[in-house]
Amino acid sequence: MRIKYVTPALVVAAALMLSGCVDNSTTTETTTGGNTPDVGVNEAAAALLPDDIKDAGVLVIGIDPTYAPNEYKDDAGNPIGWEVDLANAMAATLGLETQYEPSSFDKIIPSVTGGSYDIGFSSFTDNAEREKVVDFVNYYEAGIQWAQAVGGDVDPANACGLTVTVQTGTYEETDELPAKSQECVDAGNEPIDILKFDTQDEATNALALGRADAMSADSPITQYAVSQVEDKIELAGDSFDTAPYGIAVAKDSELPAALQAALQSMIDDGTYKSILDDWGVFSGAVDSITINAATAS
Repeated sequence: MRIKYVTPALVVAAALMLSGCVDNSTTTETTTGGNTPDVGVNEAAAALLPDDIKDAGVLVIGIDPTYAPNEYKDDAGNPIGWEVDLANAMAATLGLETQYEPSSFDKIIPSVTGGSYDIGFSSFTDNAEREKVVDFVNYYEAGIQWAQAVGGDVDPANACGLTVTVQTGTYEETDELPAKSQECVDAGNEPIDILKFDTQDEATNALALGRADAMSADSPITQYAVSQVEDKIELAGDSFDTAPYGIAVAKDSELPAALQAALQSMIDDGTYKSILDDWGVFSGAVDSITINAATAS
């Protein structure tokens, strides 16, 4: 899949491949970013907002902008991506402005539960373990997809003894790869060497530079990375293990109902589809917005 909006600032750009380095710093400065479609306020959804957020007029969003094309930085350092555009439209539907707080991925949920951020909108896979800590408003379905060096022969279902890069804190790092590695050991084979990085940019860069046999990430991420350096890496098989993405919200909050209503109205009026189509990621679209899909019966 070819994704729109190529930026030379990405780690997968050719210049970074030559240098073998990347600036993975994240700023603590509050930023805005992305595009906001021309949407009106949905009064019914806005009425569901907690009073403190309604009065503030701002939705404070924790984001790890290193996960193109979902969320990353433009050349000026502002967050962009299809999830940023979706968050902007959702906030506008609720009559709110957006305030993005760049963070490392593994610190976003603790900052949501601690009250520093209203939500975490950063490609979180909704699973039962995370639902013990936060609630999720589900808005997308993504699978796992592997990449390999061009000409490789990697089978994600038979990766014993291989070195696989991954971003720390992702589902692939916490669940998928450890489980597969343990299966290898239980069968008397070599474990998977899981090469962890703080950002997805670094994980992609390591594969492109030949430091690993493969990379595992969410399907839109891997597909986008391949589209940027198709002379160095390629897809390794099809995507698998589809799971819901969710916006992380503190437990026992009124906010999920408002977000659910706003996003559902965007599905109904076509705004949601338009944003995903613009970024070439509509294959993971959902028909209805749910809450805590991982455990909901």
